[in-house]
Order: sequence, then structure tokens, then C-alpha cells
Amino acid sequence: MKKEKEICDTKSCFLCKNCLPEWQPAIAANKRNFKIKKGEIIFKEGDPVTGIYFVYSGNVKVYKKWDDDKELIVRFAKDGAILGHRGLGRNKIYPISAAALEPAVVCYMDMAFFDATLKVNTNLSYELLLFLADELQESERRMRNLAHMPVKGRVAESLLALKDQFGISADGTINIELMWQDMASFAGATYETVFRVINEFSKEKTVATKGKTIRILNPEKLAQLASGNQ
Repeated sequence: MKKEKEICDTKSCFLCKNCLPEWQPAIAANKRNFKIKKGEIIFKEGDPVTGIYFVYSGNVKVYKKWDDDKELIVRFAKDGAILGHRGLGRNKIYPISAAALEPAVVCYMDMAFFDATLKVNTNLSYELLLFLADELQESERRMRNLAHMPVKGRVAESLLALKDQFGISADGTINIELMWQDMASFAGATYETVFRVINEFSKEKTVATKGKTIRILNPEKLAQLASGNQ
């Protein structure tokens, strides 16, 4: 990671928008910004927890090792999102990894300062608690789907989730470009299976693909598959 000039977005950053205005100078004095290359790992599963990260710009994948050569993408993080919070607690080991999907800038602060920030800013602590609860519920739902939902439904659900999180660009495509392997890791399936399912969706005119971009043509059909109605 390469150190970047000190920048901050107080409107979208999970930390800044939930802290007291009087605490902003302390944040400015204790944070560091880093420029991340595409594919560069921000922190790795099993590493000791040193601090917390917030995304200033760019898209990041948060993932867990599934096998020696496979990964399961837990979530995607974009501008303003918090990273590394799963390492909070007494164990102080990151249980997941995070890597940049594209050139990105992240804000970092060490754990001692973040702990102090939580104690001083009660609204931040409350919002973090709600965020962790929502994330736990989502993780439990995804684990259930991995066990019980057919792969076609999981791919459909993944496409709708990406549309909801990243929106639609001017040309109508989902506003994020993913490698097919990352799409497979998000859906909890193999590359070959996801590639086959996307081709089926294309033939059925449910989606249209061009390179790494995907346009959803029939969201109702995807919603039907994601709900388990094959």
C-alpha cells in the first residue's frame, strides 16, 4: 500500500458521519490514507488485527478462504464502507480478507484510536451495532441459501444484490465490473457453473452480457428464481 495525501469525505464515510463534529479534528490527526492497486490485498485472513479501514474510493471485495484454491465473497464494499470490523473482539485476528477490485483509496486508523472513538461517540457505537446485526442476519441467510438454494437461484440473487448495491450505469448495465471468478465466489459456485448459468440467462433474454458488464433485462424472472420459484 502506498501512502496517499490526507483526504476525507464526511458525508459518506461510516465513521465521520456518525461521529461528533468536535471529534473530527482527532480523526484528522490519527487517520492515514493509502492508495491500493487493483488486486492488492488490504488485510489477510489470519493476520493480527492492527486497525480499522474505511473505503474512500473504489470497490473492495471481502472474502473468506473456502478451500486451498477457492474463496467465498462475503460482501462488497464501496465508498464510505467500513472494513476490518469483523476483527473486533478479544481474538484480534482478521477472520476474512479484503482486496481491491480496482484502484482504490482507503482510510486507516489503529485499533487504540478506534476503541477510544467508540467510547466517546455513542451514536457511532449504536450504528456499528446495528450494522453488525444486519451483517450477521445477511450472513446467516446466505449460508442457508448455499445449503438449500439451487445454483441458478443463487446466481439470480447475486445479480439482483449487485444491482441493488451498485445501481445501474447510464448504459443500463450493473455499475460494477467483476471477473467471472469473483461472480462465482459471490454466488458460492464454480466458475464453470456460473458461466453456464449466465449463458442460459442470456439465451432466455433474462440478462445481456458484454465483456465484464451485465445488463438485467428481466428482473422479475431473476426475482422469481431467487425466491425459489423455479
